[in-house]
Amino acid sequence: MYHPCLAYQYQAVHTIKKIMYALKNKVQLIGHLGNVPEIKQLSDNKKMARFSIATSESYRNAKGEKITETQWHSLVAWGKVAEIAEKYLQKGSEVAIEGKLVNKNYTDKEGIKRYSIEIQVNELLLLGSKQKA
Repeated sequence: MYHPCLAYQYQAVHTIKKIMYALKNKVQLIGHLGNVPEIKQLSDNKKMARFSIATSESYRNAKGEKITETQWHSLVAWGKVAEIAEKYLQKGSEVAIEGKLVNKNYTDKEGIKRYSIEIQVNELLLLGSKQKA
């Protein structure tokens, strides 16, 4: 027997699944650039930018002292986003980024397997006041 509430439940579950799928691997950060982006021109005339940003959080410990913890994040951008990074980003620039986590592994010169995580940036927003050129 059909009941109207079942249709609403189905629709709600379907909507939640769509939202969860969109959020499956999504990173959003606001931070400051540690250095000018490193730009590489690839053979297919596409650009790649590598840069890092720092995010900081502050809290008070049990003694009431202010503690600030800084995390560094490695980022890579491709194509138009890399071109924007090259043109506008400077050391210390405040940016908001959106992207996805990419896990990488490699074997170093000593034969030890190493792991790294970087953020592949697909959205870049410049924050703060205009920088002097």
